Amino acid sequence: MLERLFQLREHGTNVRTEVLAGVTTFLTMAYIIFVNPSILAAAGMPHDAVFVATCVAAALGSLVMGLYANYPIAMAPGMGLNAYFAFAVVKGMGMPWEVALGAVFISGVLFVLVSLFRIREWIVNAIPRSLKLAISAGIGLFLAIIGLKNAGIIVANPATLVGLGDLHSHSALLSIFGLILIVALEARRVTGGVIIGILAVTLIAVLIGDQKFGGVFAAPPSLEPTLFKLDIAGALNMGIVSVVLTFFVVELFDATGTLVGVAHRAGLLDQEGKLPRLKRALLADSAAIVAGSALGTSSTTAYIESAAGTAVGGRTGLTATVVAILFLAALFLAPLAGTVPAYATAPALIYVAILMTRGLSEIDWSDLTESAPAVLCAVAMPFTYSIADGIAFGFVSYALIKLLAGRVREVPLAVWLIAVVFILKFALL
Repeated sequence: MLERLFQLREHGTNVRTEVLAGVTTFLTMAYIIFVNPSILAAAGMPHDAVFVATCVAAALGSLVMGLYANYPIAMAPGMGLNAYFAFAVVKGMGMPWEVALGAVFISGVLFVLVSLFRIREWIVNAIPRSLKLAISAGIGLFLAIIGLKNAGIIVANPATLVGLGDLHSHSALLSIFGLILIVALEARRVTGGVIIGILAVTLIAVLIGDQKFGGVFAAPPSLEPTLFKLDIAGALNMGIVSVVLTFFVVELFDATGTLVGVAHRAGLLDQEGKLPRLKRALLADSAAIVAGSALGTSSTTAYIESAAGTAVGGRTGLTATVVAILFLAALFLAPLAGTVPAYATAPALIYVAILMTRGLSEIDWSDLTESAPAVLCAVAMPFTYSIADGIAFGFVSYALIKLLAGRVREVPLAVWLIAVVFILKFALL
């Protein structure tokens, strides 16, 4: 049955290798079951219900990717998108989380449509590489400032906007320890280094009395508080074009880049360097966004941590299917997830930020018309506390700088369209 479903022999693999790859991938991305509820709870969403939604959305997305597209790529609520959802849309704009879920749903439906009609490939190919790299790096910086704030390492300062927090506090000291531990474990290529770091900080917090231990295993909490609570009509009535556009653009680059990147590392690209069954893979991650919003979580996307599984031999959808099964098993870890304090997940946010910002090194710094918009895009995200505003700065400045530099022909139509939308948003709203 497994051979018929996944063509294991054709891909030069076997059940044992695929199962090992699935376990490896799960361990490298399992931190999301602790981090995502913590972030969305800051937006007023019920922690336990978001925990269940996170596990179920990750399981559904990975299962569809495995069974329908037959790729060893796992899915889960995306880092960066969850932070934008909680801190920029809900807390920053004062939007109810139900309406924000409605915006995620709308972006997911758009995602399905552009995937069906091949528009998605046109948009991705049209966006300049410098802006793609800047968006990823900017999201990383945005995650870093959230992580540092949750750790108590940086605090608000009326004179300088931000300042150094109390480094004698347990939260700051344990967060610093957690970050150093995670980076050291990852440098040693220890599988699951991030989850080990989160659990180590949580254990210390419990031992010193900072956190009450709630247990490890229990029946899954109810999903009812978030299930189908999305407010699509509210999202449409509030006219949140820029919010939907931001979800859409970030999902577009994040998911597509991950799909191609992991497939390339696994040697799954064809002789022309293209992804076989691309349309199926695109529809799988598009459908996962829609399903995740209905369950009660921010946008679901493909995870770059899937590369850990392909590194140990994962080549087919059986790897993603194993990940899905493990996420369902994780539903019984709700008490442990509730025990994890915010400052235990802060090191994970900062570590992911480190990985995401390295793309800045690939920007063409010799061309100011490429590097200047990229820097504006990346830097604006943490300083405006908004991924949307950072993307706006990047696209508008790219189009106008190229225009005034006499290189308007280098600006793709897609960039002009997105830039005009943001200009109208700033001018009229």
